Amino acid sequence: MMNKLIAGSVPYLPKKIVWQFSKRYVAGETIDDALNIVQDLVDKGMRVTVDLLGEFISDLRQAEENTRTYLQMMERFSAKGVRASYSLKPTSFGLLLNAEACYQNIRSLVQKAAAIHSFVRIDMEDSSCTEIELRLYKRLHNEFPNHVAIVLQAYLKRTLQDIQNLTTDSSAPETINIRLCKGIYVESEKIAYKGYEEVRRHFLEDLEFMFKHNLFAAIATHDKYLVDCAIQLIEKLNVPHNRFEFQMLYGVTPLLRDELVAAGYPMRIYVPFGKDWFAYCTRRLKENPKIASDVVKALFVRQ
Repeated sequence: MMNKLIAGSVPYLPKKIVWQFSKRYVAGETIDDALNIVQDLVDKGMRVTVDLLGEFISDLRQAEENTRTYLQMMERFSAKGVRASYSLKPTSFGLLLNAEACYQNIRSLVQKAAAIHSFVRIDMEDSSCTEIELRLYKRLHNEFPNHVAIVLQAYLKRTLQDIQNLTTDSSAPETINIRLCKGIYVESEKIAYKGYEEVRRHFLEDLEFMFKHNLFAAIATHDKYLVDCAIQLIEKLNVPHNRFEFQMLYGVTPLLRDELVAAGYPMRIYVPFGKDWFAYCTRRLKENPKIASDVVKALFVRQ
């Protein structure tokens, strides 16, 4: 109840107050803000993926504007010699308005990424988008196998089958790059595992399948238990360091992040930025009130 009260009150707080905890997890509003944060992380030996905040648009003109911003961002980063990958949510490119227009918008970004020797990762959204986004990924992967990647969520009951399908459907499974995360959207128990340990178990099951079939595994978790289990799998299966990386959100569990970097494990940081930061933060709280207590802690404790 307290978490719900906190989550419900945040949208009514002054932006300046909300920014006090948001700035630890959002790089800022502009490309320059993101560039500064990314450069610092790269200098510390980390890889980076950048995300322009915003999703579920209502007008295709917004999709065109988002496409232009991503192209500008890629050009700026490339010109500065800063290597990054680029994460995006298809709904912010018109997925639910016009699927073909969305494909064309994202294709232009993947094409640009290929030209600058980078790649685009298609973020996974709620279950209403899962099947369409997988089809979008497969279509782009057929044309740009080394320059597009996908996200899958371990708490969905369909995920292991989706990974298996990607493996068998592809003519070059070694080019499949999957970010595996637990999943944050609230879904029905008919399609999603609900138990904490149950989700952990399926995360590791999915990850082991990816390792055994030589898929590139982006291990996206801040759960120390899953990190330790992933390392055990890596050692057990002799997975080379060029076939996986750990991934964490900007500002989250920095001590664990730094420990992994110091130990020589590849690490990529997910850096969100954009003018939609306030809506992003309040929307995430509304979707998952359980993190409200973490937000309060974040005002006082860095970890």
